[in-house]
Amino acid sequence: MSMEKQYKSADCEQEIKDFWQQERVYAFTQDETKQTFSIDTPPPTVSGVLHIGHIFSYTHTDLIARYKRMSGHNVFYPMGFDDNGLPTERFVEKKNNTKAFLMPRSEFIALCLRETHAVEKTFEELWRSMGLSIDWDKVYSTISEKVRKISQYSFVDLYNKGIAYKKEEPALYCTTCRTSVAQAELDNIEQASTFNDLIFTSEDGDRLTIATTRPELLPACVAIFFHPDDERYKHLCGKYAVTPVFEKKVKILPDDKVDPAKGTGLVMCCTFGDQTDIFWFKKHNLDYVYLIGMDGKFTREGGFLHDKRVPEARKLIIEELKKEELLLNQKNITHSVNVHERCKQEIEYVILNQWFIKILDFKDIFIAQADKINWYPAYMKARYIDWVSNLNWDWCISRQRFFGIPFPVWHCLDCGHVIMANTDDLPVDPQETPVPGGKCEKCSSTNIQPETDVMDTWNTSALTPQINANWPEQSPDNLSIPMSMRPQAHDIIRTWAFDTIIKAHFHQNTIPWNDIVISGHVLAGKEKISKSKGNSKMSPDALLSEYPADAVRYWAAHGRLGQDTAFSENQLKVGQRLLTKLWNAFRFCEQSYEQHYTSHNEHYIKQHSTLSQWLLHELSKSYKSYQQFFQNYEYHFALETAEKFFWHIFCDNYLELIKDQIFNPDQYCPEIIANTHYVLYEAGFAILQMFAPFTPYITENLYLQFFSKHEQVRSLHLTQFDNTRYEYSFEKSTGVMNKILDIVGQVRRLKSENQISLKQEVEQLILYCNDQALLEEIAQHERLISGISKAKTCLYKNSTCEGSLMQEDNQKYTAHIKIDGPAL
Repeated sequence: MSMEKQYKSADCEQEIKDFWQQERVYAFTQDETKQTFSIDTPPPTVSGVLHIGHIFSYTHTDLIARYKRMSGHNVFYPMGFDDNGLPTERFVEKKNNTKAFLMPRSEFIALCLRETHAVEKTFEELWRSMGLSIDWDKVYSTISEKVRKISQYSFVDLYNKGIAYKKEEPALYCTTCRTSVAQAELDNIEQASTFNDLIFTSEDGDRLTIATTRPELLPACVAIFFHPDDERYKHLCGKYAVTPVFEKKVKILPDDKVDPAKGTGLVMCCTFGDQTDIFWFKKHNLDYVYLIGMDGKFTREGGFLHDKRVPEARKLIIEELKKEELLLNQKNITHSVNVHERCKQEIEYVILNQWFIKILDFKDIFIAQADKINWYPAYMKARYIDWVSNLNWDWCISRQRFFGIPFPVWHCLDCGHVIMANTDDLPVDPQETPVPGGKCEKCSSTNIQPETDVMDTWNTSALTPQINANWPEQSPDNLSIPMSMRPQAHDIIRTWAFDTIIKAHFHQNTIPWNDIVISGHVLAGKEKISKSKGNSKMSPDALLSEYPADAVRYWAAHGRLGQDTAFSENQLKVGQRLLTKLWNAFRFCEQSYEQHYTSHNEHYIKQHSTLSQWLLHELSKSYKSYQQFFQNYEYHFALETAEKFFWHIFCDNYLELIKDQIFNPDQYCPEIIANTHYVLYEAGFAILQMFAPFTPYITENLYLQFFSKHEQVRSLHLTQFDNTRYEYSFEKSTGVMNKILDIVGQVRRLKSENQISLKQEVEQLILYCNDQALLEEIAQHERLISGISKAKTCLYKNSTCEGSLMQEDNQKYTAHIKIDGPAL
């Protein structure tokens, strides 16, 4: 059955997708003769829909998975779904027009589970359409019973080791999302604000000017600081000042954290405006004023600002300061503020009784762990080290949410003892499960309160290697930690990468993976495409309805490690042209494949012509170079290598050079024709292998049509890269062919410059070279040269000339071609 004239991508993709599924081509199977390559696949957040950025980064992971599988590895390539976080909670609330706190906890969790299951199926179908070679039997959910057990076991283990602790501490709090957040969940944004000079009064009646961007925090002012070396204020040390409007007495204290050159050199400390306020609060044992509540509204401590939110409170206090003539000056500024990465709203600082994991005491260890991991690209390790070096907080893992993994903890209200769940009973929800033994194990009290907070979602996501390895039990797949590779984006180095390194160190005393491969983002203008911003012009479904999946993968494969990439429809169109070219090239070779001997007859292998030797030499170089790039995860360079060989060497030159053989086989001896069939087969198979990770659908289709019966492997993607098959080295023939290709190129250029068809015959082709030996070598390939250049006769002159194309009176053309270079 002959090939269709045109490649029909939609029909092909569905047919091949069904084939992969029925044949379980990508199922992970243990083979002790092969090394396992395990991938710590990023679990996408289940919060509605995926965007083009997901297509981009997940394709990169699949490129590596496919290459490693064809390199002889057992590839463990799972998929997870991160569905226990705040984004999922907000997604379910919005879709069902409800709020979590308006429903019983168990009812809301059940609703989340139903909604996320439907979304996960949608995600899976998209990934399948993109051709991701995932083993869909290796799927986990971060809210599943198995993962809840592992996450709670991790917490109990850290608590027993003295790493997890609970303490009343000033915490980063998002009043919009109504939960505490970790330092890693903050973004810094530049925001317009106003520097306000406020007038305080000393107890001696002196006017003191203090500049602030947050005058609304005046009710929570607990001290004023100056630098101990600032001569202007040394006389105020230990005295009191009176705040404007609220007329509250606060102590004036020295501290070297004050910058004398900033503002007036006097700074008010409020609970809390920033981390410096927290530092002073602890260092100087200051009072705590609970000013901004969990709902973002001012408490009764705010006086007339009570029940107002920050923007309105700021406006009211400014009006009052002006009214009482206590606002000396205002200056418009732009400064950096901390916002919650999820909602982009400013965070506040409140004192909460929360669970933490100790990290500040282990910063040097975490930096040392990074040195044991291979970073691709290498410079990304600097981001990690910079983040760890500048950490100021232990990792807060408490969240005040409804949907999530609960802490397996109860508290004795009489003696304060913390009661941990038995690990054999995990997972548990302390709000629905009686305390073990029915009473406090320390004082026998029954006055027990269950923990109400749930764990930070990163606390669970940080356990993906342990989840994949089925820790603490034995993995049914004999999977161990460290895993082989973690693929992820650069913006979550400070969260997912760091947190996973923490957990692997504390639990297994090792690194979580050997390699970490960092991808970039897809840009919409100057910012990354994201679901929250809704700035993607095209959804993945719309993209796949307009372009073949292979073309989309081709575009994604051009993204370089660690670098952001603009969405490019032009690149998608180039990908489409590649698919058309592949189809047409193999269609041209169709008859050759049918005539190719199933066994590699040694007679024909030894009869390689100079042309065949050149192609096999270039193929061997490309094949090996391609693999070297992939070994360093430089898939974009591997793709460039495959494209260069296919487009330039194979199609533009080799196929053109053998057309005369294909169309006029009777004019060539059978050995040459048979050898050409052999070379076309070998080169075609290698081309399909090299393009397989990038364009899996069309390459599988072509493989099944022409190669599977000879290779006796049911799928192209299960064949192995075999350098011994392509160990050809023909330096001299390659040198000769480069000269011949230069001659052909000159003829083509002269025809184009003179606006003559490339098919136009040339009456005479005169070749000039001042090296007689080289000229004689070239003359041995006259048939090849005349066939491609359409020259009736070739003449050789031991001299030099300038290239030209001359037209005679009788409409006949003579081409004068100069051959440069030394003898071969």
